[in-house]
Amino acid sequence: MPELTFDFVTLLLVVGGYLLGSVPFGMVMARVMGLGNLRDIGSGNIGATNVLRTGNKKAAFLTLVFDAGKGAVAVLIARAVAGEGAAQLAGLAAFLGHLFPVWLGFKGGKGVATYLGLLLALSFPVGLAACASWLAAAVLLRISSASALASALVTPVWALMLGYGQGIVLIVVLGALIFWGHRANISRLLAGTEPKIGKKS
Repeated sequence: MPELTFDFVTLLLVVGGYLLGSVPFGMVMARVMGLGNLRDIGSGNIGATNVLRTGNKKAAFLTLVFDAGKGAVAVLIARAVAGEGAAQLAGLAAFLGHLFPVWLGFKGGKGVATYLGLLLALSFPVGLAACASWLAAAVLLRISSASALASALVTPVWALMLGYGQGIVLIVVLGALIFWGHRANISRLLAGTEPKIGKKS
């Protein structure tokens, strides 16, 4: 575990990470590209998978990039200013911002892209392994939620194998939050009713 010093600077970085994570890029892209209110489309989620259900691949791709980017930026800024401990706290704050955004009444998305982005910034090899795990599961299963759950499940193992033990607690916490956010998806997976990637609303 990195040393955690929660001073005023770290507090500002955490608050900044949360506010950055709260930006609902999926809704922004849907509005800018004239796709309607994302809350009224598909699952009503604000992430890239639901944006893809509009049929606009460009909007979905940009949502994915920006949602991942906000997690990475929060981590990189905090690390440059205050070190590894602050980077982990800011990454967690950005993730929580996506889940509970102040701009949307604390009702946000499931945080998968933000999770992958902040992992890439915290430890590029671990983040790359997490992304590869998501992609492999997506190719095999064609179900976004199952891919996210698979990645969250195996990433702590990747972290230990790749020598990022100092981040293992954070990674386990983030994975648990991903499982918590996918409760309804898990029920549909068990019932065999979870939609495939790219299925329009």
